[in-house]
Amino acid sequence: VRLTESGGGLVQAGESLRLSCTPSPETPNTFTILTMAWFRQAPGREREFVAAISRSDGLTTIYADSVKGRFTISRDKVKKVMHLQMENLRLEDTAVYYCNAQKYGSPQTMQTTPGDLWGRGTQVTVSA
Repeated sequence: VRLTESGGGLVQAGESLRLSCTPSPETPNTFTILTMAWFRQAPGREREFVAAISRSDGLTTIYADSVKGRFTISRDKVKKVMHLQMENLRLEDTAVYYCNAQKYGSPQTMQTTPGDLWGRGTQVTVSA
């Protein structure tokens, strides 16, 4: 399964962006069984968890405290795409954002143990 991110860019503080992640499925059912997440890595810092969403209907979501209330993770099972809507962006949100996924799994586990599927990343830059 390949994960492809899109939607990164340069914005000013306070603005919004929406990231998307599209898996290239092995089977028509692959998207349904993927628990998915976003991680990010800023220059000189370790990769950190951002948000995760459960497989199938995506009824369970988990967020890092630093983005809670500003970011929303969602998935569209018809279009087979996962989104990260980012509002009120801050300078400290600047990072490369990576889509991550695990067949089955759980959002809770992915907070500390990323899945084994990664995208190449998309750059988000927030300027003052």
